[in-house]
Amino acid sequence: MLISTLDHSPYVGRIAIGRIERGTVHAGEPVALLPLGEPGLVPPEEAERGRVLKLFGFEGVERVELEEASAGDIVALAGLHGVEVGKTVTDGEHLERLAGIAVEEPTISVDLMVNDSPFAGRSGKFVTTRQVRERLYREVERNVAMRVEETDQPDTLTVSGRGELHLGILMETMRREGYEFQVSRPRVITREGERGEKLEPYEELLVDVPDGMLGVVMEGLGPRRAQMLDLRNVAGGGARVHLRFRIPARGLFGYRSDFLTETRGEGVLHHRFMEYGAWAGPIPGRTRGVLVADREGVAVGYALFNLQERATMFVSPGDPVYQGMIVGEHVRSGDLDVNVSKEKKLTNMRTTASDEMIRLEPPRQVTLELALEYIEDDELIEVTPGAIRLRKRQLLGVDRRKASRQARVAAE
Repeated sequence: MLISTLDHSPYVGRIAIGRIERGTVHAGEPVALLPLGEPGLVPPEEAERGRVLKLFGFEGVERVELEEASAGDIVALAGLHGVEVGKTVTDGEHLERLAGIAVEEPTISVDLMVNDSPFAGRSGKFVTTRQVRERLYREVERNVAMRVEETDQPDTLTVSGRGELHLGILMETMRREGYEFQVSRPRVITREGERGEKLEPYEELLVDVPDGMLGVVMEGLGPRRAQMLDLRNVAGGGARVHLRFRIPARGLFGYRSDFLTETRGEGVLHHRFMEYGAWAGPIPGRTRGVLVADREGVAVGYALFNLQERATMFVSPGDPVYQGMIVGEHVRSGDLDVNVSKEKKLTNMRTTASDEMIRLEPPRQVTLELALEYIEDDELIEVTPGAIRLRKRQLLGVDRRKASRQARVAAE
């Protein structure tokens, strides 16, 4: 049997799941576990010996315990140590390895830490470092492409996955389970080549846009080190073009929001892992700054109305905010501290001009996928069951300005 996926039980540990290619297996039977490699006979010293403590089959979505299973059955074996996807479970007397597929290593990592914002603990059930750490290590037991590593900070762990979607699914699942935590900006996992050169992951980027917007797409992808591989017209697509690029994974950070703005929502974008290649050099980050709340309070329609001409807002009237929380995207570069809790002053004199109607643009909905692509190195994502917020690492404006000056001095 080739192990295709894994599960985990707190009682029996890791569970190997796969389809029996040939033969039969019984509960309590001794078996051999063979490492991933070329198919064929394996020397006895490469085999790991074990015993099937429990044997499970599947009836619909239910798992049922069995005494015996035969070729063609999809089964779950409990009690074996060292099980991994791609390994072969076989009879102890006939050590024949099946052709398996190796699980590819992660390409992107983030720092996941305990929530320390002013709103920490308001909506989550699991908020401590111990609870978050236990949940992540449980995930690694069944999520074979994910890695969790400790850091030099006791409240921070490094989580690595196959991409932003892979990490986003884990975070959304934890959020729905009642966990609170904070996430840093994703960063690529580099490798060292055969000659000692630095390698980074590259993505295959597929873009479908109206032909009139081809120029703005090419202009946006140029500084991000994208290389065009193919361009063709879409048959029957109403004057649309399909483009294929090879681009560093770093170049896609923050590009989705820019792409939707440049194409006015008419473009379609998709990307997937392609290969590891030579380090592409520096890539510019987000071109627009953000609006940062300068005090704790509740967002007010009057304040948002006065700000929306120079920003795209992330909050609605009535949303609670705190100092250092990102409440919108500035139309220009550079961050701006704002007061979104400012109310209109009331006077005894009423005029038609003083009671004008306030029309607010709908705010941009902050999702995990958008947030992972959007934030910069000095920002964090606050994930709670009730809301997903963006914030600065340094909540106080004076601390942010001091850190910015120190960074400029270090760069010089």
